[in-house]
Amino acid sequence: MIDRSIGGAIDSALDRMLHSIDPVIAGVLNRAIDGKDVEVEEACELFECSREDEVDAMVMVADMLRRTRVGDHVTYVVNRNINFTNVCIKRCGFCAFSRDFREDEGYLLPVEEIVRRAEEAYRLGATEVCIQAGLMPRMDGMLYIDICRAIKRAIPDMHIHAFSPEEIKYGALRAGMSVEEYLKALKDAGLGSIPGTAAEILVQEVRDTISPGRIKVRDWVSIVKMAHRLGIPSTSTIMYGHVESSMHKAMHLALIRDIQRETHGFTEFVPLSFVYREAPMYRYGLVKGVRAGPSRDEVLKMHSIARIMLNNHIPNIQVSWVKEGLDMCRVLLNAGANDMGGTLINESISTAAGAMNGQMLRPREIRALIRGIGRVPVQRDTLYRRLRVFDGKEEHHQDPLDTVEDTSIFGSYHELIRLDRFKYKRSHPYS
Repeated sequence: MIDRSIGGAIDSALDRMLHSIDPVIAGVLNRAIDGKDVEVEEACELFECSREDEVDAMVMVADMLRRTRVGDHVTYVVNRNINFTNVCIKRCGFCAFSRDFREDEGYLLPVEEIVRRAEEAYRLGATEVCIQAGLMPRMDGMLYIDICRAIKRAIPDMHIHAFSPEEIKYGALRAGMSVEEYLKALKDAGLGSIPGTAAEILVQEVRDTISPGRIKVRDWVSIVKMAHRLGIPSTSTIMYGHVESSMHKAMHLALIRDIQRETHGFTEFVPLSFVYREAPMYRYGLVKGVRAGPSRDEVLKMHSIARIMLNNHIPNIQVSWVKEGLDMCRVLLNAGANDMGGTLINESISTAAGAMNGQMLRPREIRALIRGIGRVPVQRDTLYRRLRVFDGKEEHHQDPLDTVEDTSIFGSYHELIRLDRFKYKRSHPYS
């Protein structure tokens, strides 16, 4: 049970607010304050509420739960994204990143270039590389395993956070292995954790609308549970703001919570706003009724309700600065979130869809944002082990990445798709 005296005047104000709003909403929020799990129908009520005072109360409860669970530390990781190919056999309605193998903008980074980028990131202080990509036609199923081996051979200390459940399913198929055998081979090759992407909304009817042919809910759940059982942790995500309903979002959160109760393998939950500008299902009207991403209130409620529903099970709620921008991140860190994600260095997937918040944040920029809202920055590793607490005594600390003024040296997605030397060719040994 949470001590309502924590926070003093703030919680007195919350008590007054809870007595003034709809009794149904107040009842749900009081259950969360009392440490009880909020159920699907109750979460749906929270998603549906629209009065400003009700949303304010929800945000205050989420922030109280965050403060009690993880305190005033806000974490971040120094990492690099390596999206090594945009060639993909799938045609998801929300994805503006993928290209058909016949298109001129298809690219493929060879393994040595992936390793070079990982080594460059390591020299700049990165502790993690995040590797995800398209599903190439006729891909050699050993590619993912070879990537892990090559990175670990070059940089034994680098954590490899790679390959969504969709990629793992495809890799196993191409390698002629069971998913369990494939996950074991990846782990043996150096895989440290997997991203819980390819989740979108874990309700099959929604997936059939926005991404027919995408991995089924049952397969996503099965692969994630198997990874957890094998000692491979993962993140968890939701991609929202398109065609889903409040009930769909509540069901998704409940499923994530159910998995965590069973496996305890999720390190964090990351709400991901649908970036609509270049998404085919929005731009070309391929899906009826698709929204232009979530509203500000939807984003606020998504993060708050994620904290309220998952607080007893997943301590870390991450904000996506790429999706939301820095101003909104400041708001969300006071609405239940406690993690700023990573430096990224290269961001391709959201950028391709029209996100305009940049491809990289320096550690000093992340720390300044966190200090600006009165919280304490903490550099972590992928598994949320604390590497350095910035408690105000290290004001002049500089990470190697902080010294890089010209970020154009890392290239960008828009440059990458024009480079002749990385053009996708069917003759590549892994394609």
